Amino acid sequence: MLTINNELVLRTDDYKLLIAYLHGGKAKTAFDQRNAADLQAELKKAKLVDKDDFPGDVVRINSTVRVKAEEADDILQFKLVTPDKANIKEGRVSVMAPIGTALIGFKKGQQVKWRVPGGEKTFTILDVMNEQ
Repeated sequence: MLTINNELVLRTDDYKLLIAYLHGGKAKTAFDQRNAADLQAELKKAKLVDKDDFPGDVVRINSTVRVKAEEADDILQFKLVTPDKANIKEGRVSVMAPIGTALIGFKKGQQVKWRVPGGEKTFTILDVMNEQ
């Protein structure tokens, strides 16, 4: 996963939850293990902030996000959730999925490169809606 001149910002409680998932030994597929390694590398670079100081336009767990795939001009909208709540048919994507790992901690307007089986894609975060 690559990012373009972006600082990763995470809420302290989200960071702790993600670390718990990464170290919790929950059953993972091989695909999840690769994503977990990517996520762990990203978490090491994160700037941690408290709930009160967290910017409202940054992707976090339970954010609803709209992104534009630059190469295909597609717009996707989904809610980023913990793995146990993921359900693609209901528009809930796991933070452990490649796109979840790529987007968490970045804000509206930023571009993120995401590695997919067919290569790399660039996404622009169009909107971030966070529950209070």
